[in-house]
Amino acid sequence: MIVLVVAGFAVWRLRGMFASNPLPTYAGNVTEDSNKSDPKILRYEIWGEPGAVADINYTDAEGDATQLVNVPLPWSVDIETDAVALTGNVVAQGDGSFIGCRITGDGRVKDERTISNVSAYIYCIAKAS
Repeated sequence: MIVLVVAGFAVWRLRGMFASNPLPTYAGNVTEDSNKSDPKILRYEIWGEPGAVADINYTDAEGDATQLVNVPLPWSVDIETDAVALTGNVVAQGDGSFIGCRITGDGRVKDERTISNVSAYIYCIAKAS
């Protein structure tokens, strides 16, 4: 019994000497908005012949698909997000023989395309805006 008490006391003292410094904690240093960045604005634009309409599909700020049917051209929409990166995607098919698309990110052109074809179909993609 005495051996157990002496051994327990020795272990307690050794732990007190070698493990006496508490480990640092960083729990109070993280803010709730640490994953936020400056707001980004992504602009989708579709244009075509005067009087033309188009069916348009695009990705919104949450990454969900949005569909618009028989939209008069020209058309545009601004998407604003606080996400670190945003991938933009817009697809359109018009009833004319010419259609164009453009994606700009914070005022800089990320992708721009045009096509001349019957019932013209076009897409633009902006990666990591």
